[in-house]
Amino acid sequence: MMLNTPVNYSIVSANLRDLGALREIEKTCFGSDAWPLLDLIGILTMSGIVRLKAVVNNRMAGFVGGDPRRDEGIGWITTICVRPEYRRMGIGSALLAECEQRMAQPAVRLSVRVTNANAIRLYQQKGYRQVDLWRHYYEGGEDALVLEKFLSTGR
Repeated sequence: MMLNTPVNYSIVSANLRDLGALREIEKTCFGSDAWPLLDLIGILTMSGIVRLKAVVNNRMAGFVGGDPRRDEGIGWITTICVRPEYRRMGIGSALLAECEQRMAQPAVRLSVRVTNANAIRLYQQKGYRQVDLWRHYYEGGEDALVLEKFLSTGR
C-alpha cells in the first residue's frame, strides 16, 4: 500500500477477542516498549477503560486506549498506535479524537518519547502542550514528554 493513499476505515470498540492483533500491533509499533501480555489483557477487559480500534479490511490498523480518571478530571491516553502502512491517513488523529470524546474529561494527558518527532508534531497540532518531562521513562533510558490538552472551556 502506498503512503498517504486514502483508505476506508472504521473505528469500533475493541475487546478481548482482539488480544492477538493488539499484541502484534504493539510489537510492530513499539518494539521493546510494547506492553506485556497481562497489561494488554487488562486494557481489553478492565471496566471504565476506553478501547478503540481502527479497522481496515477486517484487520486492526490502529488502536487507542484511554483511562478516564474521573476523580482527577484527567483522561490518560495509555497507548495509541497505527501500523506503519496506515500512517499519515488520518487514522491516528481519528482514534485520538474519538478516545478524547469518549473519556469525557476536561483534560487529557499522554506520554511520548522525546525522539518521536512525528507523534509529537501530531499531538501539538491537536492542541497538546508539554506539562512535564519524565526522565529515563522508556526502555534504554529515553525521556518521555508528558503532554496535556484541555477539552473544556474556561481553562
